[in-house]
Amino acid sequence: MPNTRLPFTLPEYYERLEAVRRSMQTQGIDVLIVTNPSNMHWLTGYDGWSFYVHQAVIVSLTDEPLWWGRPMDAVGAEKTTWLATDSIYFYPDDFVQNPEKHAYVHLCGVLKDKGWDQRRIGVEMDNYYFTASCLETLRAEIPDVAIVDATSVVTWQRSVKSEAEIEYMRRAARIVEAMHARIREVTRPGLRKNELVAEIYHASLVGADGYGGDYSAIVPLTPSGRDAAAAHLTWDDREMVKGEGTFFEIAGCYKRYHCPISRTGYLGKPPKDMLKAQEAVLEGMEAGMAVAKPGYTCGEIADAFFGVLKKYGVEKTSRTGYSVGLSYPPDWGEHTMSIRPGDPSILRANMVFHFMPAIWTPDWGLEITETMRITDEGGPECLANVPREMFVKN
Repeated sequence: MPNTRLPFTLPEYYERLEAVRRSMQTQGIDVLIVTNPSNMHWLTGYDGWSFYVHQAVIVSLTDEPLWWGRPMDAVGAEKTTWLATDSIYFYPDDFVQNPEKHAYVHLCGVLKDKGWDQRRIGVEMDNYYFTASCLETLRAEIPDVAIVDATSVVTWQRSVKSEAEIEYMRRAARIVEAMHARIREVTRPGLRKNELVAEIYHASLVGADGYGGDYSAIVPLTPSGRDAAAAHLTWDDREMVKGEGTFFEIAGCYKRYHCPISRTGYLGKPPKDMLKAQEAVLEGMEAGMAVAKPGYTCGEIADAFFGVLKKYGVEKTSRTGYSVGLSYPPDWGEHTMSIRPGDPSILRANMVFHFMPAIWTPDWGLEITETMRITDEGGPECLANVPREMFVKN
């Protein structure tokens, strides 16, 4: 029976597979071992919290892809992918986190049985889920094979979104709008930060417009006061107090597709330098979005933004955005394009970026961001509609 849980049509999955195969051929790769769970999902539909153990999708140039993983997760592969049952492989459970035997010994057995152990094999080397032990085991078990870095083979094929993917991101945008509305409603002095985050989570999972929310690849980042000088702190159980700003870096998520939006709130009267930074960021965002069009580059967006910051005398040394879409923990970025000076990536319609011009100083942090789709109509489409200015509560 066809899998009715698939988030996309079979023709769309086949198109994705052929795009990956064309990239493999260009790079001289015969067999691709895909371990990034986002790439596994994008190719097959596989969806499960199983990325803490070894798993992969193996793509050849001709045969149906294989799913390979833990036995109990093979059941999930049957329920969530478009693959035939005989394309789902699993290793014995005593390979799980066993220092005496590595699961890739079993995977190498599968490659040998398929006759793929003499082929040129690509692996996602710069990927959270492919370890040094994975590589060492491959080299030991199939020593005659050429193993090459294929980290970007699948991720770059995901850069331009389909109409169905864009629709999922718009639904995620409705969810993040509801999350920020709830933040503005409940934030007050005396509210414990963990209680505020509970409200954020509730809004994110209840969803919006009849669509339930999924878990985000990053937990809510909500530092206040001097803690907001650090970009990636989460929350504690202390009370919010007057005289502190808090940035809220959060995302709505629908069927694993993200719409990140960051905003900042202040309890009391914001300091003048923070308001000056906000003015620079807002003007810089408009300048950057003015060149966020097909044919321009990521670097040109960054140049336009940083040019405004320089005019205001506001310093920022980190990149100011990156491509987003489908993702699993620990990050919602796609790890391809960055909005930074010098990035030559050419913009195309239906690419989506988290334009992230955050400012961090020793005394406070300010985050005002947009998730924007590159369009053919001129300027980009900001997927979510949340007031950009800092919200102030006295």
